[in-house]
Amino acid sequence: MIRTSVKFFLATVLAAAAAGVAAQPLKAGVDGTFAPHAMPKMGGGVEGFNIDLLMEIGKQLGRPVEIVAAQFSGLIPAMNAKSLDFVGAPTTVTPERAANLLFSEGYLNTYFQFLVPAGKPDLKALTDLKGKTISSNKGSAYDKWLIDNAEKLGFKYESYPTNSDAVQAVLSGRADATLGGNTVAAFAATRNPGKLTLTSLTIDQGLVWAAVFRKDDPVLRDAVDMAIECLKKDGTISRLSEKWFGVKPAPGAAAVTPFPGRGVPGLPGHDATPQELKCK
Repeated sequence: MIRTSVKFFLATVLAAAAAGVAAQPLKAGVDGTFAPHAMPKMGGGVEGFNIDLLMEIGKQLGRPVEIVAAQFSGLIPAMNAKSLDFVGAPTTVTPERAANLLFSEGYLNTYFQFLVPAGKPDLKALTDLKGKTISSNKGSAYDKWLIDNAEKLGFKYESYPTNSDAVQAVLSGRADATLGGNTVAAFAATRNPGKLTLTSLTIDQGLVWAAVFRKDDPVLRDAVDMAIECLKKDGTISRLSEKWFGVKPAPGAAAVTPFPGRGVPGLPGHDATPQELKCK
């Protein structure tokens, strides 16, 4: 009887401990100025497409998600220092990044788009960038594109701590244009009617946004990857796209298309092993 009671007690303790571990919050980093993906909310905190997406991922995993807002350029260093579990900000997956980090599969397609002051000439081709000063969010894929192409195309670039600062540089006349993601650029234009205009020039490199993980944490990457596939399958990501961007994703778009394996196919870190979806 005593031995049975001890076994029951130990089993209860272990079960409680396991439940405690499972309930530990996941710390996800976002850029809280990257509207409409993450932006300040009335009354405190942040809101946006990625905030809603992270909450839905948490529901699929059965774990609460704690949002940590900081400058984008500091998010990956903080994750690598284990201050964050993963980066939930929309992060463009590139071969260079994929060589050093793990990514979930893409949940949105991303295109590079320019904003100029209203009334200024449209940018229709890359040659129109010559002689211009272009702003971007420091550490972003857009920032890297400007750095890589400034000398070749004959423009100057300026990097700012946040996307909001990069947009403000155009509004204040410190920059002739700003480069960002299509959803963010469109949102900034709608928030500044008569002040900012989207240009015709769009750069499509076939890139996607995804969640970011440390190279040594495939377990969490795989779990979040499956959660994202579940949210594509049940239409959640499509509904969030309509809510925050006013656009229903087209058939074949990353927002509605589960990709094989885990990660971004064709890039380092992709695991092509088939997985059976287990959704809540």
